[in-house]
Amino acid sequence: MDGQFTGWPDQAMDVLWQLQGEPSHATRERCRADRERLVRQPMIALLNEVADADPRYEDFSVWHYRSDSWWWQHQSAVIRLGRKIEIGLRFSLSGLRIQGAWWYPDPGQVDMFRRAVASEGSGRELSALVEDVRKKGYDISGDMMKRPPRGYPADHPRTNLLRHRSLVAAGLLGCEEWLHTPEAVDRVLSAAADLDALLMWLVSHVKRAA
Repeated sequence: MDGQFTGWPDQAMDVLWQLQGEPSHATRERCRADRERLVRQPMIALLNEVADADPRYEDFSVWHYRSDSWWWQHQSAVIRLGRKIEIGLRFSLSGLRIQGAWWYPDPGQVDMFRRAVASEGSGRELSALVEDVRKKGYDISGDMMKRPPRGYPADHPRTNLLRHRSLVAAGLLGCEEWLHTPEAVDRVLSAAADLDALLMWLVSHVKRAA
């Protein structure tokens, strides 16, 4: 790779196929150099171009491999937008997946989130943003309590949002031919734009606890 993103080579899928199941140590070592060149380096090049298009996306990390075979079969990366708020990307045999997430919150962040959800103005705004993202085809999930938190009425109009202790909007961008071309940059930027208003709400209202 010369640093310019041209798409994931077709051979990247061949490498991931070889790493399916529970690959042996010998198989991992045999595939290591090809996986770095054909799978991980294109992700770095992709995110460099995404950052060039929008400086807000400059703080990113592209993960190395770990002992668990899952990390060899999925190339993950994150773009940090705020404390515990990020865009995640994952390349695998299923294609390219993106998510916008606020998760693994710092102490106090969940309380901040709940207060913003309960507030009429910011809460109604979030509800509309979540619905908009859902209509665009993203799955909404997160760590949720079984019941509304203490101190909030059970019949609160946004009781489902109040139950969240994290919030994730995720979608599979696909595994079509564009994945092997520079068009993947535009696909990622378009999906990031879909998630932008929701993530900026989180950045604004779920600040790091003092």
